[in-house]
This record gives sequence, structure tokens and C-alpha cells, in this order.
Amino acid sequence: MRLDGKWIDSFAEVFALCGVQRGEPCAILSETQSRPAIVELSELALARLGARWFHIVLPTPRLSAPVPVRSTGASDAIAGLEPVVQALAASGFVADCTVEGLQHAPELPRILAGGARVLAISNEHPEILERTAPRAEDEAPVRDAMRRLRAARQLQVSSAAGTGLEVSLADARVGGVWGFTARPGTLSHWPGGLVLAFPAAGSVSGVLVLDRGDVNLTFKRYLQDPVRLRIEHDHVVEIEGHHVDADLMRGYFEAWGDRSAYAVSHVGWGLNRRARWDAMTFYDKADFNGTELRAFAGNFLYSTGANEVAGRHTLGHFDLPLRRCTVRIDGEAVVREGVLA
Repeated sequence: MRLDGKWIDSFAEVFALCGVQRGEPCAILSETQSRPAIVELSELALARLGARWFHIVLPTPRLSAPVPVRSTGASDAIAGLEPVVQALAASGFVADCTVEGLQHAPELPRILAGGARVLAISNEHPEILERTAPRAEDEAPVRDAMRRLRAARQLQVSSAAGTGLEVSLADARVGGVWGFTARPGTLSHWPGGLVLAFPAAGSVSGVLVLDRGDVNLTFKRYLQDPVRLRIEHDHVVEIEGHHVDADLMRGYFEAWGDRSAYAVSHVGWGLNRRARWDAMTFYDKADFNGTELRAFAGNFLYSTGANEVAGRHTLGHFDLPLRRCTVRIDGEAVVREGVLA
């Protein structure tokens, strides 16, 4: 792939938002199956900013799961290798180019404890990253949504398709991503623009209806037919639907042989007005990771799988952005029928 100058510009601009300074030690973390264009663009952008950059390249681990693993945000490339953790923790800035990203990697807390600023760059075609590059003004609305979510006790989701979901926010961990981070000891990811809560155990119940046109990001697929999920004590206990979309979900859930794969990971909503719901139609699957669709403005995002707050760990993971939902926190609508309130 030819690397255009405009992509180097985008990477340099985003890294500058992350506070990269001339002479600052910066690590580029990748693995053997990382997208080469992202690794090279990170290097060229850091060089343009005058940083003192270096590469850490790890072998992509052997597959350990019974089915393909996609979009977990929990890279296992470091595999506890202590010299790598120490080098990243001692860096001022880390351009995370791993395939899955370090968001939920077990080594992340120690890396951040060293003061590193980590930007997980989604495994996308550079055109997607260029189009969704964060701006300084993206931070304020996400921070505002985080404040409101932290102050709330209950989140409710409804839709004309039949969704009726209740989420207790007691003891939930709230996070938000706006696509860059300049504060030591923090991580962000690009594309960004969403707010999330990781509920405590036993906090989620009700019905989630995935309607036509909603997205199963693990499969990189728009649903052709509705799928109804009944959720009790955080776990999907029934998958209703006699068609391919429902069969695919049943098969993937069952393949893990792990009850935690059926449980809620996080819930939240998208705030990025430049992200597009229809973006998946424009790219081949190999060029598209789908982070943009987690963040498009007004979506309700329901994800299953690992949730450290609830003490659940699994590689089984679904990211499910839904359109046309109404999201209320303590009775006040923050999204009305898929439109930011």
C-alpha cells in the first residue's frame, strides 16, 4: 500500500493531541500480524514530530480459542513478557498497533502505572482513521456524558422493536473515549467518541432486540432479521429467532463452552457525529475493524464478554451497536430513538 502524505499528517496531528513532544521517548508496539501501514505511519508521524521513537515487535501468538477471536480489545501479544512491559511503562507515549489493542490487556495497568500515555490505533484501513481523526473539541461532550453517567443510578433502554432493558449503575465503572489522551497513565483509542459503563455483577436484566440493520460487529454484519435476546442476571439465557442471524449468534456463544461469554461486558452510547453507521458497506472485511460503528452518534452499544468489574474473564465477545433506541439515565433521555438528546 502506498502511504500518502495526508495520512502522515493525520497521525502527526493526533499524536500532537496526545502531547507528543520533540525528544520524547515513544514506543511503537506491534506484532507480526499488525497492519504494516499503521506501524509505518506511526513511525513517520513520530519522526515528523521530532520524537525519539523505537519499535517493539512481538510474534502474534498461536490461536488458543475454538473459534476466531475478533474485536476484544484484549491483545495477548505481550503474554506477560516483563522486559516489554518495563519498556512500555518507561515510555512517554505508546502507539499501540497490536491487532486487538491493549484496552483490556492484563499488562495494561502496569504499563499505565509507569506514566505512559497509550493510544490504541484500531486495525483499520488508513482512510478510515483519516476520516475519523479526533479533534480537540471531541473531549468535552464525552467528559460531560461520563459525569452524568457516574452520577446516575439506573440506565434504561427501550425501542419500538421491543427492547426493554434495565441496568443498575451501582458500583459500575464508567469510562469514555474521545480518541486521544495527553494525561500520563491513561489510554484512549482511535476512532473514539463514546461513553461506557461496566456494570457490577447481577446488574442487567430484560430484553434486547437486535433489529434489521443493527450491527453484529464481531461478525462484521448488518442483521437481516431481528434477534431477540432475553437477559437475566447479566447473562443471555435465550436467543430467539429461526434464521441465519440467530443461528450464527447461538453457534458462537456455544463454541466457547463458557457461561461468562453470555454475560454483559459493557453498555453505553455513541457520541461521534463524524462516525457513520453505514461505513461497513464501503470496505472489504480485511480493511475494516469496526471501531467506528461503536461510536456513531446515537447508537446504543451492548457488549458481551469480559468484565473485570464483575469478575468475569473470557475471550468470547460480541459488540452490538443498535439504532433507534431510547436511552435514559435516571429517567432522563440522553438518546431519543437513535438521536442524541
